[in-house]
This record gives sequence, structure tokens and C-alpha cells, in this order.
Amino acid sequence: MDDCHNYTFDQIAVGDSETLARQLTVTEVEALALAAGAIDPAHIEGAPAANGPTAPGAAAAALVSNLLLRRFPGPGSAIVETRLRYGGAIAVGDKLTVTVTARVKHDDGQRIDFDCLCVNQHDAALAEGIAVVAAPTKSVAYSSVATPSIVLRRNDAFAPLLRRCEALPPIRCAVVHPCDRDSLLGALEASKRKMIVPVLVGPEKKIRAAAATEGVHLAPYEIVSTEHSHAAAAKAVELARAGDVDALMKGSLHTDELMGAVVSGTSGLRTARRITHVFVIDVPTYPRLLFVSDAAINIAPDIEVKADIAQNAIDLARVIGIAKPKVAILSAVETVNPKIPSTVDAAALCKMADRGQITGGILDGPLAFDNAINPAAAATKNIVSPVAGETDILIVPDLESGNILAKQLEYLAGADTAGIVLGARVPIVLTSRADPVRTRIASTAVMMLVAHSRRLAAKPLV
Repeated sequence: MDDCHNYTFDQIAVGDSETLARQLTVTEVEALALAAGAIDPAHIEGAPAANGPTAPGAAAAALVSNLLLRRFPGPGSAIVETRLRYGGAIAVGDKLTVTVTARVKHDDGQRIDFDCLCVNQHDAALAEGIAVVAAPTKSVAYSSVATPSIVLRRNDAFAPLLRRCEALPPIRCAVVHPCDRDSLLGALEASKRKMIVPVLVGPEKKIRAAAATEGVHLAPYEIVSTEHSHAAAAKAVELARAGDVDALMKGSLHTDELMGAVVSGTSGLRTARRITHVFVIDVPTYPRLLFVSDAAINIAPDIEVKADIAQNAIDLARVIGIAKPKVAILSAVETVNPKIPSTVDAAALCKMADRGQITGGILDGPLAFDNAINPAAAATKNIVSPVAGETDILIVPDLESGNILAKQLEYLAGADTAGIVLGARVPIVLTSRADPVRTRIASTAVMMLVAHSRRLAAKPLV
């Protein structure tokens, strides 16, 4: 519902003013310090009480811009010039108040000079001066939108993967039943980035209707027409079995439809290895990628299945570039307790690794989540382990706990995620309708790296 409006050039009189107040949080001070170039660890890594004052310019400029562009004059405005003087310092908990007042109006270009003043809770001036704004000429009504939350990302672990993909040729990928906007455009975006050569498998009329709705031309793309989604899954699997495609990507069909065709004993894509799913997760506050498995396919895995889950995750981590991934077998506690089956499984998996039944990684468990990823938590509990606090891979007790963990990291910690199915003849991306573009592209990048690693492994030695 429209509850706000902008102010046009004609509606603003000299002397009109507006005020905005904001109390600074830890994350905002960290982000503003980085924007200002003040990267002293005391500014961006300390606890709230330890966050020292930092340069106020970025904060004051941000608040001035926020007030001018979002409220007064509001949408349709453009800041042409600023002449601001800065002083003082800001810190966590400070309450900043910015006021802008129309000083002079210029008919040429519909420009207005605004006096700007930003003060803290002690009325100390942090910024003052003039901003020249091209005011809007048309009224705009809009809904009030809260300032979006900020996630300060200390790392971008997916960026190196995307750069690696830029040096590789695209792979042929069957996109299964891409009959809605997200699944079709996600595949075509990956194609534009030269990551895949999409083969669109599904009812041709529905695919073309989705494309027409979005104004997309499908002439450059191959379409393999099928009657319905079940037939699309079967046909995509057939293409993979024949070697006509290197990977599969789920479109707008149910996961069980696609996976039912994949795991078929007679016509599917099974191998000797159990088919498992791995989430590859870039958590803003964790210094390395986290692999979580299995959170999507195997509901209540036994030790034999968990061994394949661990091996698939290790193999993937090695493809990504982790030479000796560290694997934490998760439970609720760090000691073996016969009353908690996951602790017994963890101990057995570690012994299997000792005997060479799981290779390529360093396993330890049982470990609780805190001491698996946090060195201080591990030290507090006197846990001596090559894995604790430095984990690359988290093997969860069951699908429910894994799914909850992965989604908590995504929705509460601001993590970016990618997901891939391993253990089949080709890698498979299971996208969700809720997945943003970044997730879809990251998943495609992981799939691409796996497909290319298999090509290299299949080449005969010369």
C-alpha cells in the first residue's frame, strides 16, 4: 500500500527541512569503516565495547544520501554535488541525526542547494556543508521500505571457483523441464556466462511459453521435446547414459521425479557409490568453504551409507582445491555414548578412515558443531584434534539435521549456498524455486568443475 511520497521541485520551498536519526550497530560501524578505508582491526574485528571510534565521513555521507534520495526530496532525485566538511568520530551505539534544509532553488536543471548537518548524541558536528540535488519533477507514491540488513562478508569463497570456470570450456547440460521463469532464466544465465551449453528437455510448448513471457529468444538453444515432466526426467537420464550431456540440472519438476529416473536400477545413472547430496556453503564469518552432507537425499543413513557420504564430500572438496580436507563427524557431544547412535557411527567412520576404507581426508568425531568450527570452543573443552576448529566438511547424523543446519546458515547467517548430487554417472544440480541467481550460478560452477575433473580422469595416460 502506498504510504510515502516524494517532493517535487515545485513542492519544496526555501526553508523546508527534514531530519533522520539512526543509532549505529556493530555491523554498520564495521561496514562504514571498510568503506572509509579505516581497516584497523580495532575498528572492524573487535567486540562492541572494543570498537574504537573511526572516521565519520562515510557514515555522515551515507545518512545524508539516505535522507535526500529516500525521503526528502525522495525517489527521482539525483545528488549532483556535495561540499561537506567532516570532524569528530563515530563508534558503536552512537545516535547520529542528520538534517537537510532547502537553501536555494535554481530553475536551471531543477536543482536545489541543501544545507546539511550531521551531529551525534552530544550535538558534536560530524559533517556539515552543502549538497546540490536535481529534484524530481514528477510525484511518486511508494511504500516505505526498511533499510536492508547488512551482512559483512569477510570472504568470498565462490569467487575463485567462478574464476576457474572462466578458463574452462562450457559443458553440455540437460536442463530438465525448464518450464517456469526461474529454471529457464537460470540456465540461460549460465549459458551467457559460457558455463554450460544447455539442452532444454521438456514439453516444447511450455518451454517456449515461459520464454515468450520473459521475452527470451530460444533460437540458439537445443530443445528436446517430451510429453511431460516424467518423460523429461527419463529422457535427460537417457542423454546422460549415452554421453550426450555431461551433467543434469533440475528445472520446474519435483525432485523425486528427477531422482526417481536417476536411481532407476535398469535405466538410471547409478554407480557403485551411493548417490548423495552435498551443500557447498560460503558463510560470511567462516574463513573457508563448508561442505555439509547429506541434507537432501539420504534420510537416515547407516554407517555404510555415511561412508559413501563422506567419501563423495571428500572427493568434491579435492576437486574444489582442498588437498586434504578435514572432516568432522557431527553429533550432540564429543564423546562416544552408546545411547546416542550418531556418536557410535562417528567412531566407526574414523576407524574406517584409519583402515583405508575412506580416503583422501582427515576424519575426526564425534564432534559437536561448536568445537568442529570454533578453535576456542575446542580448546575450552580440551579437545586435541587435527580437525576441530578447522573443519572443511561436516557430516551430519541425518537428513533433517543437515537440512536444518544448511538453511540456518543461509537464512540466519547470510551464507551463500551451492548444491550438487554426486555418486551418479554425471553431476546433478538440484535447484530450488527459492534459489537466488548467485546460488544457481555457484551450483553450476561446482557442477562444471566436477564434470571437467571427470573428463580428465577418463583420459588415457600417454
